[in-house]
Amino acid sequence: MTTLQLPTPPLFSFQECLWFLDRNYDDIMHRVAPEVLLKPFRVAGEAVLVEVTEQTGYLQLRVLQGTLTDEAELLRQVTELFDLTTDLAPFYKYLRADPELAFMAEQYHGLRLVGIPDLFEALCWSIIGQQINLTFAYRLKRRLVEAYGEPIRYQDETFYLFPTPAQLAALTPEALRALQFSTRKAEYLIGVARAFTEGTLSKEILQALPTTEAMLGALVAHKGIGQWTANYALMKSLKVPTCIPYGDVGLYNALRAVKGLPRRPSRPELDAVFEPFRGWEGYLTFYLWRTLASPVLKYP
Repeated sequence: MTTLQLPTPPLFSFQECLWFLDRNYDDIMHRVAPEVLLKPFRVAGEAVLVEVTEQTGYLQLRVLQGTLTDEAELLRQVTELFDLTTDLAPFYKYLRADPELAFMAEQYHGLRLVGIPDLFEALCWSIIGQQINLTFAYRLKRRLVEAYGEPIRYQDETFYLFPTPAQLAALTPEALRALQFSTRKAEYLIGVARAFTEGTLSKEILQALPTTEAMLGALVAHKGIGQWTANYALMKSLKVPTCIPYGDVGLYNALRAVKGLPRRPSRPELDAVFEPFRGWEGYLTFYLWRTLASPVLKYP
């Protein structure tokens, strides 16, 4: 059984990150147990099931199922998942300078911007979540992944990898309609999948672009990807630090609550809050989302 060690930075809370991955939603992509994350990864084209636990100063990765042929690639994916290369000290300095936001640096200390390393999965997830509540979005994702994802059996459980672009590109809208997707969302998902299979969209293509604006422009050129979806995907998959998912209901509700506003903030009001956090907009968004939920469960 392959076991790897991944060093963690000083400002890192595995429990806070596990909280994000286990927020009482029915997420089919992983399972969280006390102090443990079980998650499948696609590494060098092979499916592997990995157990992630925290030890002093590092994360321990144990491959429970499948054959790992590229250790560096698995370490890279887990590093991206937990955003382990970012130094949070400057962000916390900015938080503590704002009397109404300073509490987040203490209450959510060590929370990382938990990502979705696979850009295709990130885009599909943001399309699925357009204009519906999270509970139904997770239900749709489960149906999609169970129908077309790659299963991994371990003991008495089945884990799944997200479908590949080729798998979804071969579908018809009717196939997704049978899973309760709207016709429009079905067309969007299939269209994005075909953009990946045809080579007109990829993480590498976006990473080669010179500016965030260019990345956003490349994304919104595809049907079904608007500004919210594009910003969300760049924030979660490419870890572009300046992205703000304008129009996100949760973001506006969180900002209204922490700032004590009598109504939903306007775009200028939102921009005024984010102005001192230039270069940290994605993290501020993520921490504001965190305020909408209950405190993290401290496992015994």
